[in-house]
Amino acid sequence: MKQLTEKMIEVAEAGKRSVLCTVLASSGSAPRGAGARMLVCEDGAVLGTVGGGEVEHLSELEAKEILAGGPTRIHAFCLAPNQVNSIGMICGGNVTIYFQLMTPDELPTLYAMRDALSKDADSWLYLRIAEGIVEEFRVVLAEEGYANPELYGARAVLEKGEPTVYAEPLMQAGRVIIFGGGHVGQALAPVLATIDFRVTVYDARPELANREHFPTANEILCAPFSEAMELVKLKPSDYVVIMTPGHQSDRELLAMVLRHKTRYVGCIGSRHKIARTQELLRAEGISEEKIRSVHSPIGIPIPAQTPAEIAISIAAELIQCRAETR
Repeated sequence: MKQLTEKMIEVAEAGKRSVLCTVLASSGSAPRGAGARMLVCEDGAVLGTVGGGEVEHLSELEAKEILAGGPTRIHAFCLAPNQVNSIGMICGGNVTIYFQLMTPDELPTLYAMRDALSKDADSWLYLRIAEGIVEEFRVVLAEEGYANPELYGARAVLEKGEPTVYAEPLMQAGRVIIFGGGHVGQALAPVLATIDFRVTVYDARPELANREHFPTANEILCAPFSEAMELVKLKPSDYVVIMTPGHQSDRELLAMVLRHKTRYVGCIGSRHKIARTQELLRAEGISEEKIRSVHSPIGIPIPAQTPAEIAISIAAELIQCRAETR
């Protein structure tokens, strides 16, 4: 979303138009769910995806028609073969896409989107559409969103009718704090940046804790691990990934982190290391509930071996955690 937002701002600031194609809802085996987006620009540039295949091809054609002067619209694509209005895709299901004309008039909202995406706070996009025309398009911040949890939650919500209302999480609060700037941390940070996680990297080694190794990180901290809690100041919305160069520093960090409330804690290591670490944590008075909450072995079991593969498995687990909680 950050990349799309920057592109929309670039186009609008140049006095040009684009069409934002947003999946409002999907069912069955549709390739992409609510919130998937594709931007089609006047110069022919296309950014993002609404699922590929015929849906994407037809969506691009509709977007170009709107840029040529056609009306904005909501279009429901039937993917099930042999059904009325089917576009012939064998995956089945339905996809509802809104085609929104973006002009320089939308710059205030686009600036608000960029600002919200840079902050560690919950925010949502809100659309109210009547007869295919946007009546309201704005960013909803945490203070307003928390007062209406049925509409502003962890997943996109579509209320059909006249008008149609659509709300979708723009940014969900919570940093990923990566303790350890080694090979896996270096592979993980850029992956997380592409899926809208804010990343803090913490390592005691200055030769690793720097922009050369972590160009996409939002924050880089270099200090002894013993000072971590004072510098990081954990919050309940944070995700913690522990992968330091030594077993002792992993255990010491776990003991410190588990005394705070966080959304996720994961620690890299073999099953033997995990069992030994758990014994030591019990000896330090950490509760069984807290110990069991640690994701270790870390990541989803794909199984991964290389740093890049391990990074993907960790990122997948973080996506799952973010989708299940706010």
